[in-house]
Order: sequence, then structure tokens, then C-alpha cells
Amino acid sequence: MSKLQPQQRYAVVGLGASGLSCVRFLLQHNIKPLVCDTREHPAGLDALPAELEVVTGGLPQQALLDCDVVLVSPGVALATPELQALAKAGVQLIGDVELFCHYAKAPIVAITGSNGKSTVTSLVGEMAKQAGLNVAVGGNIGVPALDLLDPQVQLYVLELSSFQLETTHSLRAKAATVLNISEDHMDRYAGLNEYIAAKHKIAHQAEQLIVNLDDPQSWVDDSPASRITFSIQQTADFSLSHDQAYLLRGEKTLLETSALALVGTHNYANILASLALAEAVGIDLDASLCAAKKFAGLAHRCQLVARKNGIAWINDSKATNVGATLAALQGLSGNSGRLWLIAGGDSKEGDLSELKAAFAKLAGVVAFGKDKQRFVELANNVYLRDDLESAFAWCAEQAESGDTVLLSPACASLDMYKNFEARGQHFCQLVEAL
Repeated sequence: MSKLQPQQRYAVVGLGASGLSCVRFLLQHNIKPLVCDTREHPAGLDALPAELEVVTGGLPQQALLDCDVVLVSPGVALATPELQALAKAGVQLIGDVELFCHYAKAPIVAITGSNGKSTVTSLVGEMAKQAGLNVAVGGNIGVPALDLLDPQVQLYVLELSSFQLETTHSLRAKAATVLNISEDHMDRYAGLNEYIAAKHKIAHQAEQLIVNLDDPQSWVDDSPASRITFSIQQTADFSLSHDQAYLLRGEKTLLETSALALVGTHNYANILASLALAEAVGIDLDASLCAAKKFAGLAHRCQLVARKNGIAWINDSKATNVGATLAALQGLSGNSGRLWLIAGGDSKEGDLSELKAAFAKLAGVVAFGKDKQRFVELANNVYLRDDLESAFAWCAEQAESGDTVLLSPACASLDMYKNFEARGQHFCQLVEAL
């Protein structure tokens, strides 16, 4: 793959935000791609120019075989039989991030992981802004990668999903990290090892790797890149003091954790990873620390919605897998008062058994949604309700002043909501109505 070649034939498979960004980019280079989607009425269809050839409701195999390059949206699995046939026929299958890599002039910070990547991506962006850099932040969150391209940009900070990394071969990040690994998307991967391999692609050709010493599955052993380490459990380049009162760089105290707007040990790990990434690309340390102190986190990620009647209501709707929910439960375990959990949704065929020990320490769990019955098998303090509203009402009846109620579903939202944001917004509305 190189830059776009006008004489070649291109197609875009899958619309949505990244697919539309690919179409726009190709049109800017005077290339009219074939656009197709397996859905009859995909999002973004109305935004396409009338002169483009568009096929919906399936993939036109022969027309795609006539293409040289097919840009595949992250939501379309490479294991799709039609795409496998294209690959065997020699058609190049790439994603929007691969195309971005051939046009980006500024250094790239690349961030992946099962959990925390949106927080870290956003925080590194804030650190760069605080240092006065012209920084562009996006990828798997916010703005699609191709829409970020600008000759004035001094630093790109990209969140990258495993799906995006599958079709990316030329990243060469200035600094990259796999924050952590926990089982996710097992409905798309043949097993955990295949998922890990996709995540590890972020390290290929990276200059520096930021390594989480607490999570061996995240380690990329075959990369020659230099390493900066972080840990909340042991000695590392960036670490947490034994009493959890300070963030450290080596033996040097950087910040008191009490000065941070973010709470929970999992967020301390996110801040340490962000500081390491910022150092790797030369961002001023004082600017990074200033940004870390002010950063209050992202909506739907362990977000304190309100305290009402002495009860803390926390929205962690972004926790769409077991690892994310475990991180939230661990991060809040030091709080006084009892902890109540609202969970459930589409478990994506993931293994929920890791939640057993954590559930045993909770005041109670209420599950709703498509796979709610799977939660009953984990502990004897699990109760079932039909939807979020009734689960919320149950918690409101049970919780007392000093307690915490946490929405951290460990499941995807698509069985009942458009996305995790919509689920989180519903939770927030319920809190506000108390």
C-alpha cells in the first residue's frame, strides 16, 4: 500500500463514520469509489453524492473483485466470506487508519487496550494542548482518522480498536501502548489469542512502547522498540506509591492523588500511562501534570452523575466487557459504604466467570437485558429485572445514605440501546429524576 493511485480502482465496504470519511477522502483526491454495505439502509447513506455507485443489502462480489483496493470499515469483519475471497484474489484490504498513515506528517501517539483507551487518548490530547501543541485527537473516538489530517497538526493522538488494527500495517507510531487485555469481542474472534494478536499490531514498527507491568498479556515481546513502564502494583518508570497517595516518576513524587479530579486506582493507571506517553513524545512534564490534575474524565466512564440522598450514582456505561467492570469495581472498592451494581446487556459470548469473586463482595447486583440470566449463575446476590428503569428503581429502594450505585454493565448495549452512550444517558436521566 502507498498513497492513492488515481489509475487504481477503489471501493469502500461499510458506511458509518469511518466509511464516510474514506469516501470523502477519496473524492478529495478525485477518486470515485464503489460504495457498498450489507445493510439495506446504513447510516450515512443520505450523505453520499448522487453520482457514486452504491450497493446496499449485500456485497457485489464481481464488482469488488474488479477493484485494486478495498477500504473496509472496522464494523465489517475480515472473516466475512466475501472479503476472504477478495484477499485470496489479491485485492488489497485496508482500513482508514492505514490510509491515514501514508498521509500523516506529524508524529503519532497510538493507544489501544480493552479498557481505558478513550480516557488515556483524551488525557494525552489535553496534555499536548496544555503544552501549546497543535494536537489532533480521534480515531476510534470522536473524529475519524482521515478527517484529522492537516498540515498544521504537530501531534496526532489516536485511539485504535482491534478491528482498526487488523487492517493497519504501516503505523510506525512515535509512541504506542497496549494498556491492558481482557476478553472482549469473542463473537468476532476465534479466541483470546487472536484478539491479543490484533491488539499487539499497534507495536509493529513503533519507536517507543509504554508497557503495563501489571498485565503480562499486554506485553509485546517481539518488538525492538525502547520501553517506558508503568504500574500501580510494583516499581516502574511511572508508578503509584504503596499507600496510593502519590504518582511517581522513578523515586520522584509527581502528584498527590488527592489533587486529581479522577478517582479510583484504575484511573491512576490511566494517568500514569498518559504521563509515560507524553514523555515519550517530548511533552513538557509540568504541562502534563497540570492537565492531569484538571482532567475530570469522560462521560459514561466511571462518571459521578450526582449524589442524591447521600447516595453516589456512577455511570460507567462504557464498561462493555468484564475487564472494564472489574476495573471499576476494584477502583471503587476503597469507598466507604456499600456498593450496588447494575449490569447486563449483550455479553458478546464472553466469559463472565471472572466476576464471581467481585460479586461476592457487593451489597447486591441487579441484571437486565438479553443475557441477564447468565449473571444469576455467578452469585446468590444477583437479582433480575426487565430493563434499566426497573433495575434502577430496585437500587433506589435498596441503597442507603453512604452507599454507591454503579452502572457498569460488563456487556454491550445493542440489545436495547443504539449505543453505550444512549444507555448511559438513560441512566443519567433516571438519576436526575430522583
